[in-house]
Order: sequence, then structure tokens, then C-alpha cells
Amino acid sequence: MLVFEFKTYGNSSQFDAVGEAIRTAQFVRNSCLRYWIDNPKKNKYDLNKYCAVLAATFPFADELNSQARQASAERAWAAISRFYENCKKKIPGKKGYPQFHKDCRSVEYKSTGWKLDPDRRSITFTDKKGIGKLKLKGTRDLHFYQINQIKRVRLVKRADGIYVQFCIDVNRTENTEPTGNTIGLDVGLKEYYTDSYGVTVENPKFLRKGERVFKRSQRRVSKKVKGSKNRGKARQTLGKRHLKISRQRKDHAVKLARCVVQSNDLIAYEDLRIKNMV
Repeated sequence: MLVFEFKTYGNSSQFDAVGEAIRTAQFVRNSCLRYWIDNPKKNKYDLNKYCAVLAATFPFADELNSQARQASAERAWAAISRFYENCKKKIPGKKGYPQFHKDCRSVEYKSTGWKLDPDRRSITFTDKKGIGKLKLKGTRDLHFYQINQIKRVRLVKRADGIYVQFCIDVNRTENTEPTGNTIGLDVGLKEYYTDSYGVTVENPKFLRKGERVFKRSQRRVSKKVKGSKNRGKARQTLGKRHLKISRQRKDHAVKLARCVVQSNDLIAYEDLRIKNMV
């Protein structure tokens, strides 16, 4: 399964409709979770049936695509099944009892509710939320894949805009020549990792390098009046700072992992949790 992400462009009314769709998906997910709490013996299929009850009861829920409502119910069941699995495995500590979402940032469509244009550069959402046609901008090319290979389409809200993710059902393989090398990795706190040859990779510490900018952005949020537009703008700026750090961390980890995998045939590492080592 490949996930391709594109940034979307539209007008303010379209982005407001996206926000309404995300809030509706959150409502459906929380309602299904409440339904399971009141009726613990209900299963996944009962939650999917309950989506039809919500659509008949609440007009704003009926505006969302039916398969998008089912996808929200599946999210609720994923949290429930994860809790059951943790109980069966007798994991020490908290078992992860399902919680209600307060700030959901995505809505997921399945095979209906959207239509990709022939040029693969724009997508139209056809449910009653009124999102309409959004332009796509990204480096990936969707012409290599058929429409029936796209199993899921997600609208994701981030600090710097709205993104569309395409989940494509395809088997990806890479041909690499054997190197005959083996390596052991020891993850640490001061160093990013130390391998069995004594080579250490320093921790980039992206958060520490941008700490001064973070503090300044946080002070600006604290000085603004709660509920004002200026506070919303300051919060958005702070969110962009955090988003940049998360992208730097992911880019560093992915590139470094790819280099290690391509250079060695066998990689051994300890299954440790950094949270327990701190």
C-alpha cells in the first residue's frame, strides 16, 4: 500500500466545507464509541449499521458520504479492538481504553464520494458537504495507477493548509544487490545511534535548535486575547513551527534508515522504548 500526498488549493468556502466534513466525521466516530460504551457486546458491523441511524437522526451527518461515515465507525472500532488486544496480551500499565476525539483533523473516503479528473491534477468531492473541486499540487504522478487501485482518499488538515492522501493498492519491490554486510544498531539518547563498527550518528536536535523561535511564538499566543482572530493567527504560526520540526525529524529518519538498509543485508537492533529509558 502506497500513500501519496498532495496539497490542495481552493477558496475559503471550500476549506470551510472541509472543516465541516472533518467535524462530522469526528461526531460519527465519537457517537459510535458512545454506542459501544452503552452496549459493550456490539461488534464492528453493529457500529456500521449505527451510522445509518445517525444519518437519519442528524441532517448534517446525512450530508457526509455514507462510506465516509463507515470509515469513521471503523476508526472507533480500531481503538476498541486495540484495547481488547492489549487486555489479552496483559500489557502492564494502562490498556489504552478508547477515548473521545476532541480535535480530529482528517476525514476518510472510500471508493465513493470523490471523483478524480482525467488529468489527475484535481479532485472533486461529490457528497452534500459542498467541498467541490480542489486543485492538487505535488511531485507524485497518479497516471501510473488505475482508479480502482485507489482504495482510500483522506482529507487532512494541517497548520499550513489542507492535504489529500491517496492510499493505492500496489505491491512495491526494489532490486538491491547483496552486500554481505551485517550491522548492529544501539539507539541512545545523546547519539542518534551507534553501530557495531563504532560509528556514531549525532542527534540532530531539531527541537533544541528551534527553541528560541518556539518560545517567541508561544509568548505571542499567550499575549493575545482568547477567542480573538489575532490569537488564532498566532496559534497557526506556532503550529507551523511544530509542523516544520516534525517534517525535519521524519526526513532525517527516513533518509538515514534507507542508507542503512541499502548498505547491509542483516540489521540487528534492540526492541527498546525510548520513553522507558528517559
